[in-house]
Amino acid sequence: MGSPWKPFLILSVISGLSEFARAVAARPMSYAAVLRMRQDSSSSALNSRSRPRQQHSGRLVTPDWPVFSSHPLSALSLLGSQEDLRTEESEEFGPVFIQEPDDVIFPLDSDEKKVMMHCEARGNPLPTYSWYINGTEVDSKTDFRYSFIDGDLIITNASEITDYGKYQCQVENSYGIILSREALLHFAYLGAFSSRTRGGVSVREGQGVVLMCTPPPHSPEIIYSWVFNEFPSFVAEDSRRFISQVTGNLYISKVQPSDVGSYICLVKNAVTSTRVLSPPTPLTLKTDGVMGEYEPKIEVHFPTSVLAAKGVTVRLECFALGNPVPTITWRKINGIFPKKARLRKSQAVLEIPNIQLEDSGTYECKAENTRGGTAFKGHLLVYTLPQWVRMINDTQMDSGEKLQWECKAIGRPRPTYRWIRNGLPLTSQGRVEIANGELTINKVQQTDSGMYQCVAENKYGAIYSNAELKILASPPVFVPNPIRVIATLGKDVSLECKPKASPKPRITWKRGDRRIQPNKRIMVLRNNTLKIVNSSRADEGNYVCRAENQLGSAEMTAILWVKEAMRVVLSPSRVEVTVGESVVLSCKATHDTSLDVAFQWFFNQKPIDFQQDGSHFEYIQTVRAKTSTVDLMIRSILLKHAGKYGCRAQTSADTVFAEAELLVRGPPGPPGVVIVEEITDTTATLSWTRGLDNHSPISTYNLQARSPFSLGWQTVKTDPDPVTGDMESSMAVELSPWVEYEFRVVASNAIGTGDPSTPSRKVRTKEAVPAVAPSNVSGGNGRRHELVISWEPVSEEFQNGEGFGYIVAFRANGTRGWKEKMVTSADATMYKYRDETFPPLTPFEVKVGVYNNKGDGPFSKVVIIHSAEGEPREAPSDVKAYSISSSEIKVTWKPPNPGPGKPRGYEVSYWKEAEQEESGEKRRTVKNETSMVLTGLEGNSVYLITVKGFNSIGQGPASAAVTAKTRKSPPAQPPSNLMWIQEGNNISLSWDPVKAKDNESDVIGYMVLLKQEGRGHIQVTRTINPSTMLSLPEGGTYTIEVHALSEGGEGAFSSQVRVVTSSGVRAKSSQCSVHRPARCLTWTVLILVLLVPSASW
Repeated sequence: MGSPWKPFLILSVISGLSEFARAVAARPMSYAAVLRMRQDSSSSALNSRSRPRQQHSGRLVTPDWPVFSSHPLSALSLLGSQEDLRTEESEEFGPVFIQEPDDVIFPLDSDEKKVMMHCEARGNPLPTYSWYINGTEVDSKTDFRYSFIDGDLIITNASEITDYGKYQCQVENSYGIILSREALLHFAYLGAFSSRTRGGVSVREGQGVVLMCTPPPHSPEIIYSWVFNEFPSFVAEDSRRFISQVTGNLYISKVQPSDVGSYICLVKNAVTSTRVLSPPTPLTLKTDGVMGEYEPKIEVHFPTSVLAAKGVTVRLECFALGNPVPTITWRKINGIFPKKARLRKSQAVLEIPNIQLEDSGTYECKAENTRGGTAFKGHLLVYTLPQWVRMINDTQMDSGEKLQWECKAIGRPRPTYRWIRNGLPLTSQGRVEIANGELTINKVQQTDSGMYQCVAENKYGAIYSNAELKILASPPVFVPNPIRVIATLGKDVSLECKPKASPKPRITWKRGDRRIQPNKRIMVLRNNTLKIVNSSRADEGNYVCRAENQLGSAEMTAILWVKEAMRVVLSPSRVEVTVGESVVLSCKATHDTSLDVAFQWFFNQKPIDFQQDGSHFEYIQTVRAKTSTVDLMIRSILLKHAGKYGCRAQTSADTVFAEAELLVRGPPGPPGVVIVEEITDTTATLSWTRGLDNHSPISTYNLQARSPFSLGWQTVKTDPDPVTGDMESSMAVELSPWVEYEFRVVASNAIGTGDPSTPSRKVRTKEAVPAVAPSNVSGGNGRRHELVISWEPVSEEFQNGEGFGYIVAFRANGTRGWKEKMVTSADATMYKYRDETFPPLTPFEVKVGVYNNKGDGPFSKVVIIHSAEGEPREAPSDVKAYSISSSEIKVTWKPPNPGPGKPRGYEVSYWKEAEQEESGEKRRTVKNETSMVLTGLEGNSVYLITVKGFNSIGQGPASAAVTAKTRKSPPAQPPSNLMWIQEGNNISLSWDPVKAKDNESDVIGYMVLLKQEGRGHIQVTRTINPSTMLSLPEGGTYTIEVHALSEGGEGAFSSQVRVVTSSGVRAKSSQCSVHRPARCLTWTVLILVLLVPSASW
């Protein structure tokens, strides 16, 4: 249920927001608070007041700490601040650009037929806009193609003839005029090639050729490519063929027969993406011989003087004709060749990205072949647009003062300067002096107010710095007025007098009706502040500051109260605690009873955020007659809570700060960087630097290591052991050789174990002879005459070095000499040795050793392993097969005589008499059974059957084939004309006998299945006669099915009979076959009548 005061709170908030909205809507929005925020200052502080024109934001600074209580006078101070803010917001100012026009490239074939030049500014009053094209003002009234939307210029149906040129936006309000940078409007287009047929070019094989593109009129730059024979088969550039992106021509240094064909120049406008194709130029070979070798001739090269803007990518071209094909090389003659330079297109293009002044210089390209060489040189000059070093700022001055402005820019070539006032050029005359980037105006007057612009320019561009000059003229005004000051007994008091006025006012102070005469204790400072030294109660009262200039006068009253000084005690001043404990710091302030006190807690000079750190910090405030107390409780102390805690008590009269120190005892901090000083095969000498002991001496260090084979960090044994707290080095011992380790150190003291150090760099221990032998050596199986030896491989952790392998040693039981075989794979787990001389199951003594590049390691224990027994040698005997049904044959056999090659199972192969053995099927026994039933066979068919033994080595010989014939299939005709008579729980059931066809097995009896619905049990009755008597155990619904039995198996099921039993009911029925539907229908109706005697009709 909601709280009853919530609706009133919401209404209050809405009401406040409504009043704020009405206040905002009552006057136009102003940028003054953003652009003109400044501190109140006296007239004497107004001299050359400057601020950057680019300052776009301001904010009110509010305390960032919570005030628990405040003095009522603070509301009056806030009211004064709000009045001052309103004054700032209503201040008017000259125009300031938000967006100046940019260069525009307009495609002539664009669907959008309008060009838009953007210009936006702000000011108070709102500014107006006008535009100039090539120095002439745009008049939208006389030329309907021009229109304006706010400050933007829209040109409809723009054309290159009338609209190409430089555009400048002029912005004006009552405070002056400013001009934007000049923006260039030019047009993008691509004309069509001349349709005139181009003549063919015929050269000798081996001669160089230049195919001219002669591009159509275009603007701006275009991209060239060439099509060979038909589009889109483009000419691929390589060391022999080059397409100049300057001339557009195709250069082939040495013509080959494959070059014969038709060439088409394709040009693409980079802005519009329009493409056009030239007429084809046929290239043929002359038949009067092959051109011999000749020295290179440079056909395309960069200019002798190249100008480039700083920061762009420069591409210099150089390509030569010659036979053999020339090689192009580049160098910088008078300096270091730029590392960032890249050679493109088989070195025909030198590309220098982000070019800088140091990249200027003379570059040379050289073309060489076996017949000679030639070179070309050109100078690259990098220029820069002007960039501001010093700009002018908005300035406010009193009449008669001297204005000095300086703007300074850098650029290459060096920029020149000019000055503009309210859109018009400013020159030196009278009180105005201009020297390069310096502007001086002596004895400024009201007529000098306006918008000024300093323009720095060189031949590559111009930049503008804008500022507003305001000449102030106003009578004195005090905001706020009056002011209230609360001082502390015995302290100095300063009463400021800072009216807004221009020219500077004359200031006088008085107390009551009497003018204040300065003395040793009361004095007027140069900034007109009244200072009272060692204040007392007698100094309380009203003080009046009067300001006067030729435009008027004003007075400001300062009300002074003198109160007792506040005293603050923070206890305890120093306390020690252990991690996890809690402590309370008490801050007690004694103060004047008429003043409220506000407290704030600090930790290491930063305010404590009780919301964020509420789980550890809590404050409790108590207020009495002359004292106020705030307790800071610190719960569940952590190490990070150690430090200086400060309590600041503040009244409207003074502020007192007290500080206490909290020491926290805890587990040590992490030790410093761990360095591996020395490494051997099993040891590592480590050193580290001490970490913080957190006010409890370090007792021991624990050394830990981690490797690819360990489960995380593990403690290692050390020498000495233990490592005491005064040590800063120790040796880790019993390490594994040739393993990569990281180490870290953990310190402990009486309170606990600290955090570990950062891990050391990874180091690998030295190599050593292997010390661990393979385990679980075993063997057996394999093929005849094979000795199979297996083992578990040694983990990489214990291989102890490179070149690790195994030594397999074995000897026949009872012999003396060992045979040794090398296994070079470290991952090997088995070795097979074959010898035709030893019989099956020969016992061998076997051991497996290890080795690496450092030497041989230990062997495993000797084990006895027998050689392979081999595959079965004899076929099973007494194989018999006989038919069980039309689809099953049972096969039995006896195992072969005992001996080497004992079968582990048997495989039975079977196939039809008319088929090949290869097309038959095979089945294996699960274990060592000596019989199997073959299923899924065809009825009345003769099968041939063999049996062979198998083991893990292979298969033995097959037995002689035996034959067996499956029985005929059971009758397909199901029992029909089922008839039954029910007496109580007994049912007499009969049916027509089933007669087998010639290809079916003879009927030897019948099977009757009785099942009660809802029960899983089935009652089976067998009979040799076509009738039987069934007993129903209890009332319910039953289903009955009948099928014939034969030597070939079970025949098809009859139709299902459903019987509903009820005590004392006698019923007759029959179920007909599908061949007698009329009779079946009659009996069905009769059953319904008998089974539902009580039905309501």
